[in-house]
Amino acid sequence: MASYLTAIAAFLLTFTSLNFIVSPKLITNPPGPPQSVHFQVATSACDGTLYPQLCFSTLSTFPNLRKKTLPQIISAAVNVTVVQVKATASNSSSIRRKIPNLDARDKRALQDCVELLNNTVTELNAAVSDLSSNKSSSKHYYDLQTLLSGAMTNQYTCLDGFAYSDSNVRSYIEDSINDISQHVSNSLALVTKLKQAASRDEVFPEYGRVEGGHPSWMSREDKAVLEATGEVSYDLVVAKDGSGNFTTIGEAVEAAPDRSTKRFVIHVKAGAYYEYVEVVSKKTMLMLVGDGIGKTLVKGNRSVVDGWTTFRSATVAVVGNGFIAKGITFENYAGPSKHQAVALRSGSDLSAFYQCSFVGYQDTLYVHSLRQFYRECDVYGTVDFIFGNAAVVFQNCALYARKPNENQKNIFTAQGREDPNQNTGISIINSKLAAASDLIPVQSSFKSYIGRPWKLHSRTVILQSNIGDLVDPAGWLEWDGDFALSTLYYGEYANRGPGSNTSSRVTWPGYRVLTNRTEASQFTVGNFIQGGEWLNSTTIPFFLGLS
Repeated sequence: MASYLTAIAAFLLTFTSLNFIVSPKLITNPPGPPQSVHFQVATSACDGTLYPQLCFSTLSTFPNLRKKTLPQIISAAVNVTVVQVKATASNSSSIRRKIPNLDARDKRALQDCVELLNNTVTELNAAVSDLSSNKSSSKHYYDLQTLLSGAMTNQYTCLDGFAYSDSNVRSYIEDSINDISQHVSNSLALVTKLKQAASRDEVFPEYGRVEGGHPSWMSREDKAVLEATGEVSYDLVVAKDGSGNFTTIGEAVEAAPDRSTKRFVIHVKAGAYYEYVEVVSKKTMLMLVGDGIGKTLVKGNRSVVDGWTTFRSATVAVVGNGFIAKGITFENYAGPSKHQAVALRSGSDLSAFYQCSFVGYQDTLYVHSLRQFYRECDVYGTVDFIFGNAAVVFQNCALYARKPNENQKNIFTAQGREDPNQNTGISIINSKLAAASDLIPVQSSFKSYIGRPWKLHSRTVILQSNIGDLVDPAGWLEWDGDFALSTLYYGEYANRGPGSNTSSRVTWPGYRVLTNRTEASQFTVGNFIQGGEWLNSTTIPFFLGLS
């Protein structure tokens, strides 16, 4: 803690040397003595933040505040947070080394924290770089909102790793993590002020523009690979029988170039690969192409019961931006009694999954953070089996509830939005919610729900989808008493099927039956994840609006 405070003090003493180059309109300067004006500008800028006292105490230390633009103020605030994040990461690493007899669960939780804090530094630095560019900051509002939303999610994920710890290790870093979260929340609130200068042509424009009726974030080359039915030229081939370049997926991923700006394609031939695969942040623009669902499988069985954190239990974990997968089954076969056991975790921005399946029980698919798209995918699970805090759209997918343990309920989604300014949520469009084959014979013995609020501002919508008769008439389930019932956003629009009748749905303040097409359209590929900015370069089919 001492080194943490020293780092902050040193930063504040040298902060006057920092300069930020951006061009938008200056904060309006009220009349009055310089010191009075300085504090008035800080107070005005912090209006609307969730932690105004912390915001004011931070901004009021900045020199020449009244001469700074709003983007310059945000940059300065984010830079303060970066120092705190680095100090907390160092502290987390020190705890792992210095505390004797630290059990495996706590070591893994601290390892998660170090990784997540390092990812946070990357995301915050990217935000500062964006704000400091010569481009109009208003045009980058959507990317800034995504980066800061992801940075905040990382902090809560870090603390979640200690959920099953019997020690007090969490207490060593909890205050620092919460402080970072509050700083990022304030920066996110400041970024929302840039929205006033952004284009008003879109209903819910978190992710950019639609160009030519198509998302543009994937290349023609990506499309060619995804649409191909015959021979394709791959950069590397993985085959269990030795006929490729490697026999494991992990080796091929490791051999892929770092920080690539060009798509790198790995063909994973049919077979069951029992391994744990991690696509780290430096492995960008990577594509894995399998031979189809049920033919190319990646399988693992890590679980919370066996001492892994939920974050670390993933059979496949993807962080490198721009990741794409086609024709692969991702599975965690730990079983329903092992509780949280993730098949795939994605924290890859602009990641896409086409004709893939995700098979598990509790917490099958961890849509952790940033922007993601799933098309024609199958997801199997029991409790909270699609969860996380990404901005994610499922389009033309099939979501199957499996037979859970006795006294368990099936919940399709558990969305983890913590802050009202985060641009995150789960959107399910033109898909189906149904019982898996093992649940069908005993369906009447178990209740199933569309979702429940994992975090305070949980946000999930289901649009124009087929809801099977397994879904309870109430539709949605409480997490704990009245927690989040007033602050969540749950919506249903123009669904069909025996489970779609909304007459007996919950009456929570945050739940709504959407009748306005414009409001429902906020959560489409075109508006919610602005697929028009990035999907166009793949061959993944999609539709931008409502079906």
